[in-house]
Amino acid sequence: MTNPGAIRTILVVRLSAIGDIVLTTPVLTELHRALPQARIDFCTKAPFAPLVASNPAVASVVTPESITPGTAYDLVVDLQNNHRSRALVQKLDARMVRRYHKRNWKKVLLVHFKINVSESYQSVVERYGEALGGLAPKVTAPCSLYPSPEDHAFATEALCVDGPVLAVCFGATHFTKRYPFERFARIIELVTAATPARVLLLGGKEDEPEAAKLMEMLPGTARSRVQSLAGKASLMQSAALLSGVDAVLTNDTGLMHIASAFGRKLFVIFGSSVREFGFMPWGAEYELFETEGLRCRPCSHIGRGSCPKGHFRCMMEIAPERIASRIIETLKPSSK
Repeated sequence: MTNPGAIRTILVVRLSAIGDIVLTTPVLTELHRALPQARIDFCTKAPFAPLVASNPAVASVVTPESITPGTAYDLVVDLQNNHRSRALVQKLDARMVRRYHKRNWKKVLLVHFKINVSESYQSVVERYGEALGGLAPKVTAPCSLYPSPEDHAFATEALCVDGPVLAVCFGATHFTKRYPFERFARIIELVTAATPARVLLLGGKEDEPEAAKLMEMLPGTARSRVQSLAGKASLMQSAALLSGVDAVLTNDTGLMHIASAFGRKLFVIFGSSVREFGFMPWGAEYELFETEGLRCRPCSHIGRGSCPKGHFRCMMEIAPERIASRIIETLKPSSK
């Protein structure tokens, strides 16, 4: 099938995870614009379905378990391209299949041999767009999320405070992507001392105990200006909260990409992550804090459970005072 006008049904596949799925939303927007006659379904794992369920470009969300083998689609766009997604697509009646090319060989060269063959930065969003093979124009749309009115009401109540609000997304799946808690505490202490800002801690259920530890590290004056909703807000409630804050301090995590969908000013901390992997915030203003020049970095393309060298210099050499000073410049009253 080569006539785009004949495409009536599309399935986009991205099974996980939060950030990766958020980064597919510009592609959904461009597909919908280019092929308005087509119905677009999205296949992902159930915990991530809310990220796209209310997207106006998406007709329905299906899970790998709920999709019926043999279902016919004019076009399937596999933006996961691993053995699970390929097995899923193989069971469908797909007239045309387009796949995202991961270029894993570049990651292998960079991680294991520290050879960078990328001439310039290319976002994974642009690489997702290449999978469309000319069916839609070059991807320029921003990331997009659509919290419900109930989600926004939850956020409005939580954000009903005087002064600017700094969201802190302190968690991450892998240790080498997590800035140390005591350093987050130091940043919060400095920011609350120098600005009228309130601080909102965000994260998943797994981050709730760590949020409590972080709160305990704060002096009383700073602690009184901090609210933790880690583990207490749903995924889309967290999105609504991030849409209403003034700035976001974040590790390399899914919440970083959610915040980028609302154009929030981001202060991003990279440990083992590097920009060459293509997962920088898309379409949002950000400042990146990283330790450049380390021969051991990156040590992984997804993160590790511990520092393989034992020194964790990629994070430990990022001074909290440097990060705090940039946040203070953004949030202090004279900068408004």
